[in-house]
Amino acid sequence: MQYTHLDSTHDPILPDPCTSTPAGYPDPERSWARCGGHACKPSYWKAEAGTDMVLGTTRSSKEECTGPDWSPAPQLSSCLSQGQFHLSGMDKAGDVILGGLFEMHFFSVFPELSFTSEPQHPTCHGFDILGFRQAQTMAFAIDEINRNSKLLPNMTLGYSLFDNCAKLGIGFRAALALISGQEAQILIEESCEGRAPVLGIVGDSSSTRSIAISTVLGLYRVPMVSYFATCSCLSDRKKFPSFFRTIPSDAFQVNSMIQILKHFGWTWVGLLVSDDDYGLHAARSFQSDLSLSGESCLAYLEVLPWGNEAAELRRIVDVMKKSTAHVVIVFAHESHMINLMEEVVRQNLTGLQWLASEAWSTASVLQTSDLMPYLGGTLGIAIRRGDIPGLRDYLSEINPNIQHNNSYGNSIVNQFWEFTFQCRFAPPPVGWVENGGKVCTGKEDLRTVETEFLDISNLRPEYNVYKAVYALAYALHGLLHCEPGSGPFKEESCATLETLQPWQLVYYLERVNFTTSFGDQVSFDENGDALPIYDIMNWHWLPDGQTKVQNVGEVKMSAFNGEQLTLDGDKIFWNFESNKPPRSVCSEVCPPGTRMVRKKGEPECCFDCFPCAEGKVNNKTNSLECFSCPEDFWSSLQRDLCVPKKTEFLSYQEPLGICLTAASLLGTFTCTVVLGIFIYHRKTPIVRANNSELSFQLLLSLKLCFLCSLLFIGRPRLWTCQLRHAAFGISFVLCVSCILVKTMVVLAVFKASKPGGGASLKWFGVSQQRVTVLVLTSVQAAICTAWLVTYSPAPHKNTHYHNDKIVYECVVGSTVGFSVLLGYIGLLAIVSFLIAFLARNLPDNFNEAKLITFSMLIFCAVWVAFIPAYISSPGKHADAVEVFAILASSFALLVALFGPKCYIILLRPERNTKKAIMGRSTIGTTER
Repeated sequence: MQYTHLDSTHDPILPDPCTSTPAGYPDPERSWARCGGHACKPSYWKAEAGTDMVLGTTRSSKEECTGPDWSPAPQLSSCLSQGQFHLSGMDKAGDVILGGLFEMHFFSVFPELSFTSEPQHPTCHGFDILGFRQAQTMAFAIDEINRNSKLLPNMTLGYSLFDNCAKLGIGFRAALALISGQEAQILIEESCEGRAPVLGIVGDSSSTRSIAISTVLGLYRVPMVSYFATCSCLSDRKKFPSFFRTIPSDAFQVNSMIQILKHFGWTWVGLLVSDDDYGLHAARSFQSDLSLSGESCLAYLEVLPWGNEAAELRRIVDVMKKSTAHVVIVFAHESHMINLMEEVVRQNLTGLQWLASEAWSTASVLQTSDLMPYLGGTLGIAIRRGDIPGLRDYLSEINPNIQHNNSYGNSIVNQFWEFTFQCRFAPPPVGWVENGGKVCTGKEDLRTVETEFLDISNLRPEYNVYKAVYALAYALHGLLHCEPGSGPFKEESCATLETLQPWQLVYYLERVNFTTSFGDQVSFDENGDALPIYDIMNWHWLPDGQTKVQNVGEVKMSAFNGEQLTLDGDKIFWNFESNKPPRSVCSEVCPPGTRMVRKKGEPECCFDCFPCAEGKVNNKTNSLECFSCPEDFWSSLQRDLCVPKKTEFLSYQEPLGICLTAASLLGTFTCTVVLGIFIYHRKTPIVRANNSELSFQLLLSLKLCFLCSLLFIGRPRLWTCQLRHAAFGISFVLCVSCILVKTMVVLAVFKASKPGGGASLKWFGVSQQRVTVLVLTSVQAAICTAWLVTYSPAPHKNTHYHNDKIVYECVVGSTVGFSVLLGYIGLLAIVSFLIAFLARNLPDNFNEAKLITFSMLIFCAVWVAFIPAYISSPGKHADAVEVFAILASSFALLVALFGPKCYIILLRPERNTKKAIMGRSTIGTTER
């Protein structure tokens, strides 16, 4: 609204305040009227005949002030309006006026601007009955507050509601008209005091319009409470310091959408948004939050055009058709969806799960038999539904104002009446009656027609309007109940109704906290956003072709538990043959035991799954990496957990260990049996020959050799590791020493039989034989002692042979010590073999040297083969090779040396005589 400042020199064009009080001028009972440049009490003013009171005409005479109280007054200035906006709406007088902006028409037409004549006002068409019901809800709420004796007592609220015609330009005009007033002329008092035309505005329904309007209102801190603007950008308190809303922000709506995606495991979705602040801000917020969640991503993002642009819509539907995403999220308005669905139907694009924003989640215009095959099963975020008792009765009692049909005031009610009853008020348009049209009487009954206007079963935006009005009322109530001296303003003062400013109301609006009759708590956070809560709606396509939008859950913000999604899965209708939620993923979930590898150049939800490497595991789905197991653990076959590594050693329970143990015990038992036989037949010639004491020592040493092999079986421990090689070395040296002494005795006896050779026997008496065996064995004992003291063998967990096994083994500690031990045994064995080989052809019926030669040959062959086999055999196989070598050499000695003797003793006793053994040419020794 623009005004031209006028002083007393322009007085001829002012209306005469001393004659009448035109609309918009000060009440003559409350103020002094201006009269000819002076002031007089209104009870004494008059005008000369012929005064014209029409604004803008020239007055032909001056006024006179009469009466005893007349006195001159200072000249007053005034502002004259350059024009008025022609806005449809309705108003009601009151002590305090609240403004409202509602979308009561769908379309508007702006005349062309030629700037050669005065611009014409835009016209609106396409009556929006739901927008009108929202406006009437505000009127009902104010009427209910006025009847409430506890809320704003002794005060009457009024309202001024305008139609924005779904157009920013008209909505902006309406907002300026509300905050500036619609007066044709303003008289400027000297004090410049007084209330603003409206103290707060309920509206607008569009984010784009709310952004533009609130930017201006914020400069003057005029509170604006929107019931349908959801753009998250409006939460910026620096840009919009006086903006509030009773509908949740798109930030919460976006999070709610993401919660639904998580609930059903939809990670691959398409996003369609409208080409305005609502859609574009939602797209930015959705992309940002989706990337932060890290669980879903967009297959495509398309912006729906305004209007029916066939080529662009065809391209968008082609993108949807080619995509593998089966879930489509749409942040747009009903008009966008209508245009989009026409192309969807034309291309017969089915098999999609639609997720609707609150802008169209309950739109009945889309719930038609033609569209439900495509939109059936839609899940949508809807504004919280509420009950408003008494609203239906109020709506049904609305009556048109026949006297002001053509005026801009309450004309919107008349337009609603004409739309509902398809009639026209008098005077009707030319040709209306002639063409069969009805004339409205104003006495029609709304209850007799079927209209959505009276259907209050699904009050959602209306409930937000209701809460917005009450929020302003409670803020005003708190302001008026301020106690002087404890107020929030300068010097602890309080605001007064006479000097009340909109910014003072903002202070109390920020602290509003009340509960509606429906049980919902209403308060605003630091950004002016209400406590967020949404209903989850599902579009049911019934078998009879009817449609039903059913509440299947809710999502709300809790102070303690954060955002909570509640869904009743049994109530949800899925428009698929399986009647189950669809799968919408770019790549299937990588199960535990695998890792994700992103596909180059594709969204992060598109990836390949590769199994974890051996020794690495992953027990989570869609993990980017696998983790190594601890040292003593290994990955399971599924690579999903670490299991203890298998342990490997030569065990008594495994077949190989059992066989070797049995062989060892068999050898021990055999030695015992042979020893028993020899003891029993100790006085026989074959036992007495070649020193029976050495034979007994040899059998005992062989028995120890068989038993020492058991130390190599079982889990290695420190004492077994230390004892096994020492016992093995000493036992075999004892055995070989006995054989060596026996061989030397045979050779000495043979030499003694020759002339002059008797002296050699004195060196091989029984005592010398014992000392020789003891000395030779002591050398090995010394070697073992030095080895154990310096570099003792010890148990070791070897993980190098097998990644998935722990091989328990005994490390020799000192390779030199082990080599010396084996070398010493080998040295004695070679010496014994050489001496026996030299004595093999001695003339004796029973020449034991031949048996020793054969046994030592086998013994040496076994241990020569042992060395490479031992070196090349890992883990328990090395122990098995060593045990086998011990057993093989022990059995070779046992069988070769004692087999023939036992054969004679047991099976050929006739040969067990001195005569048989000595023969005619016998040279031997018998014990004396």
